[in-house]
Formats: sequence, C-alpha cells, structure tokens
Amino acid sequence: MLEIKNLNKKYGDKQVLFDIDLIAKDGRIIGLIGKNGSGKTTLFHSILKFVKYQGEIKINGHDFSPADYNQIGYLPEERSLLQKLTIYDQVRFLASLNGLKNQETKARLDQWFDKLQVKGKSSDKIKTLSKGNQQKVQLIATLIHDPSLVILDEPFSGLDPVNVDLMKKVILELKKHGATVIFSDHNMGNVEELCDDIIMINNGHVVLNGTINEVRESYGLTRLFIRTDKSKEELAQLPGVEEVHPLNDGSYKLILTDQSYGPELFQILSSGQYIRTFSQEPPTLEEIFKLKAGGKENE
Repeated sequence: MLEIKNLNKKYGDKQVLFDIDLIAKDGRIIGLIGKNGSGKTTLFHSILKFVKYQGEIKINGHDFSPADYNQIGYLPEERSLLQKLTIYDQVRFLASLNGLKNQETKARLDQWFDKLQVKGKSSDKIKTLSKGNQQKVQLIATLIHDPSLVILDEPFSGLDPVNVDLMKKVILELKKHGATVIFSDHNMGNVEELCDDIIMINNGHVVLNGTINEVRESYGLTRLFIRTDKSKEELAQLPGVEEVHPLNDGSYKLILTDQSYGPELFQILSSGQYIRTFSQEPPTLEEIFKLKAGGKENE
C-alpha cells in the first residue's frame, strides 16, 4: 500500500504540488488524471524519490527506502530504450537492477513475448522494432521482476486499439495478483473502464479523490438517455430539461437541472406504456474532468 500525506513540491520559487494526500491500496487500480502541466509526472517523480519534496510517503507502512525499488515498476512517459541494444540485453540490464538473475530473466522474457504478442526475437535490436513493439518491450522491462507497486505514465500513448486491449489485460492481471497500480491517461474512457479509484490534480491541487462511482454519483443523475418519437424542440420544453443532444443511434441525451425530474419525465415520455430506452445516469468522467479542469464549475 502507498500512503502520501501533505506532499508539497517546489521548483525554485514555483510551487507545483500543494498538500497532496493519497492512499493507494493493494489490489486496486488508481487513475491519476489532470491537464498537461497539472503536476501528475511530478507526483510520480516524488513517489520515486527522483526529486526532493516536503511531506510523507510510505510504502507498506514504512518510509520509502532504496530497497523498495525492487518492488516498484515504473513506465515513464518518455520512453528510454537504448536503440543499439538487443531486446534481451536491454531487458536483462534493467532486470538485473532489480535483482533478477539472467536465467530467470530469459525465461520470463519468453513468457512476456507470448503474452504481449511481441513481433520478433529477443536477439533483435531495439531499433528494428516498431514503435508499438518498443513500447511493449519497455512495459516488459517495467514488470518482469513482478513489482507490487506499478506506476504507468501514459501507458496507452501511441498504441493501436488491439495493443491497448493487450495492455489493459496486463493491468487487470496485475490487480488480480494483488499489485497496486497507478496510471495516468487523458482518455477518460480507459480510466472509467479500468480504475477502482481516481485522483485528479488541477494546478497542483487535488480536486477529485474517491472511487469512480462515488465521484460520478456525487454530481447527481442528471443525464437522461431516451428513445422517443418527440422532436428535439418538444423535448427541450419538458420540465427540468436544460439541454437536448441528439445521438448518432437515433436516441437523445437530455441534461437535467436536477435528478429529481426523472420520475416525472418517465411518466410524460412513457404515458404508462413500454418505452425502449430510459436511462438516468450521472455525468461521465470526461464531462466531470472538463468541469473541474476549467469549465462551468470553476467560473
């Protein structure tokens, strides 16, 4: 488990993190979200002691020490493979820093090649690989020593949908085996799909912190998805309806001023008869992100 209390970080006179509190429990996936420049990577670097900070960071109840690096896997946003090395030599070197013997590295590397469907052989040089396969190799180097705390900075960047799915399966496997996983992403769909908890940083301050469901439902069930014969203009005149958005599948998304209008709208739209679609939901994480990152809520 990772615990952060009152974390503050300055670069010279500029403060970039303010009183950050975070608890990341074993066997859970935490999404770290925020605009570019919000402080996400600085938070990662603070956890890893790459930079000096003020505050308290503990792993499994004790202060972070050099020995803890053997239990951490870190995938940086900027990939850093040595292009002239073979895949095996690159992974072997990084694995050795975490105490893995060469024979064990070789055996595990073969298993990871199959799991991530890496094209080529371990004797191939890094420079001969596609961008996607280089990213897979970097992920292998991050995870080959079976870390219990995994930090992934923009892990899906540049991957096609097939490889994104492979990466997601790996992240879910890490959770299944009890690891703590923290990853940053700008795709809120990935965060909603994978994460148990989210923390959002805006201008160095925590502005969201909780489970996905807690955060979404704290905004109320103000999104109504319906199928109806009524026109957009007719829907806009209904009580409690603030906005009407036609969707590509022929349904509508209504933005309500308050979730309490739901039962009344159901009676009006169904007239006591069967209605194919009537689903009242909270805002999506993407909508909440836009609000907290500079939309209406901050005006």
